[in-house]
Amino acid sequence: MSTALTVLILGGYGTFGGRLAQLLADDPRIRLLIAGRSRAKAAAFCAQLPAGATTVPLAFDREGDVAAQLRDAKPDVIVDVTGPFQLYGHEPYRVVRAALAVGSNYLDLADGSAFVKGIGRFDDEARRKGLFVLSGVSSFPVLTAAAARLLSADMARVDAITGGIAPSPYAGVGLNVIRAIAGYAGKPVSVRQDGREVVAHAFTGTRRYTIGPPGRVPLKPTRFSLVDVPDLQVLPELWPGVRSVWMGAGPVPELLHRSLNLLAWLVRLKLLPSLLPFAPAMHRVINRVRWGEHRGGMFVSVEGVMKGGHAVERSWHLLADGDDGPLIPSMAAAAIIRGWLDGRRPAPGARSAAADLEVSDYGPLFERRAIYTGLRERLPAATPLYRQLLGDAWQSLPAPLAAMHDLTGDLTAEGVATVERGSGVFSRLAGFLFGFPAAGQGVPVAVSFHVEHGREIWRRTFAGHSFSSVQSAGRGRFDRLLCEAFGPLTFGLALVVDDGKLRLVLRRWSFLGVPLPLGLAPRGEAYESAADGRFNFHVEIGHPLTGLIVRYRGWLRPRSAVDTAAAAIVAA
Repeated sequence: MSTALTVLILGGYGTFGGRLAQLLADDPRIRLLIAGRSRAKAAAFCAQLPAGATTVPLAFDREGDVAAQLRDAKPDVIVDVTGPFQLYGHEPYRVVRAALAVGSNYLDLADGSAFVKGIGRFDDEARRKGLFVLSGVSSFPVLTAAAARLLSADMARVDAITGGIAPSPYAGVGLNVIRAIAGYAGKPVSVRQDGREVVAHAFTGTRRYTIGPPGRVPLKPTRFSLVDVPDLQVLPELWPGVRSVWMGAGPVPELLHRSLNLLAWLVRLKLLPSLLPFAPAMHRVINRVRWGEHRGGMFVSVEGVMKGGHAVERSWHLLADGDDGPLIPSMAAAAIIRGWLDGRRPAPGARSAAADLEVSDYGPLFERRAIYTGLRERLPAATPLYRQLLGDAWQSLPAPLAAMHDLTGDLTAEGVATVERGSGVFSRLAGFLFGFPAAGQGVPVAVSFHVEHGREIWRRTFAGHSFSSVQSAGRGRFDRLLCEAFGPLTFGLALVVDDGKLRLVLRRWSFLGVPLPLGLAPRGEAYESAADGRFNFHVEIGHPLTGLIVRYRGWLRPRSAVDTAAAAIVAA
C-alpha cells in the first residue's frame, strides 16, 4: 500500500486491545488509533509502544454518536475489542452499523456465540459497499477452525471436534472477560452432540485433557469446562456432518476452577439468577490467587474416518511460555491486518472469520515468540513406545536414536561407559538399593531391550553388574509422559527434542502409585545424543540431601545380527 493503513482499536489500551497494538506497533505501514474513554490513558499507552507504526491517542465514547466519531477518525478498519459482547444490550451491533455507514471495514474479537452468528445479517450491505465485516476474530473460533481444517484435510468424514484453551495463571485477565464468563456460567448453551442439538450448561460439563506438543514438556493434565463460544455454532456450519462439537476453557489454579463450577451449578439449579454481580470479586481473586507454571496452551482434537474407511483421531497442540501466551487471542486480528498489507485483503461480506485464516498464517507471529505447536495421532497399540510418545517430533530424532528406540521386538546394544558415584553415606545407600554400577573408566556396558504388552524392559549391565527398569506410556496424571519404574518408584519423564538431543525431564513421581511432591524428587540431567554414528547417553541422578548418587555416560551400538547369531552359538 502506498499510504499507511489506519487501524482504529476500540479499547486500544485494554487487555486484548493493548496486546493487539503490541503486535502491530512495529509496522511502519500502519497508523494506529488507540481509542478509549480516556485520552490521557491512551496517550500514556502509546508512549510505551515500540517504534514503527504511527500511534495516535483518541478519546472515544462507544455510547455516544459512534458514526460521527468514526467520520472524524477516518479509519480504514475498526477493531472492536471492548466487550463483553454477550452483554451489549438491545443494540449490540451499533458499531457495525456505524462502520458500514461511514465506509470502514470492521473486525471484532467477540467470543459470544449469538453475537458472532448474528453478524450475517449485514452480509448483503457489506458486499454492496465492498467492505468486510468479520466477527469472532480470535482463538475461538478462528484458530480452532484452522487447526480442525489442518487435521481433517484428508478425512472423508469428520465425526467430532473438541478443543480447549488453558491460559497461564499469570496471564492477567481483564474485567470484561470475567463479566462475559459470569454472564453465561450455568446458563443454557446449545451444543451438537451425537448428531443433534442438545441443551448443555456452561461451566457445568467438564473434561480432562493434557496439552503436549510432541517433543516439548507438556502441561499438567488440565480440567476443561464447557464455554459458550462461537465454535459451537460455527463449526457445525463448516462441517455439516459433524456429530459432536465441544469447546472448553481450563483456567488454573484448579481450586478456583472448581469453585467456578460450583457457582455455575447454583445458577443452573436456579439457586442464583446469575454470577454477573460477582464479576468484580471474581476478577480480583483470579488476578491475585494464582500459582503454578507461567505457561499456557491450546488443543484441537478431530475424530473422523479416512477414505479407506478406517477411523482416525488426530490432535493439534499449542504451548506458550511466559507472557507470549496472552498475545494469542489478538493474533488473528493482527494476521488479517498484516495479510491485507501484504496484498491479501479479506473478501467483502459479513461473516464469522472462522474460514479467513489457516494455521500457517499464524506462523510468522508464533516464530517470533516462545510458542510451539505440533500434531499427534492415535497410533496402533503395536507402535513402538517412543514413536507413540514423540508424535511428529519422532522425525527430528538423529538416526542412531531412532534406530535404538524403534523397538518391535528384542534388541541388545553394547558399548563403553564412564561411571561416577557419590561418596556420601546416603548417596552410597541409595546407589546400593537401586543397584547402580560401581565407579570406573572404560566400563563395558550392554543394554538389553525386551518389549512386552506395550512396555519396554531395559536391563543395563555394567561390567557384569546389572539393574533394570520398566518403561511404559503414562496414563492419568502421567499422561503424555514416559513412565520409568524402578521397583515401587515410578518416574514420569517428558521426552523433549532439543538441538539434536532427546532430553528426559522429570515431571512426576510416585511410590506404589501414591503421588509424591516433585520438590522432593531426585534430580539431574539425562539426555541422549548422537556422534560418529553412535548412540550416546548421559544420565545423572542426585538429590539435595545426598548430593550426587550416580552419573554414567558413554555410547552404545546395537549388536548386529551376525554378532547375535555368534553369541547364541557360543552360549549353546
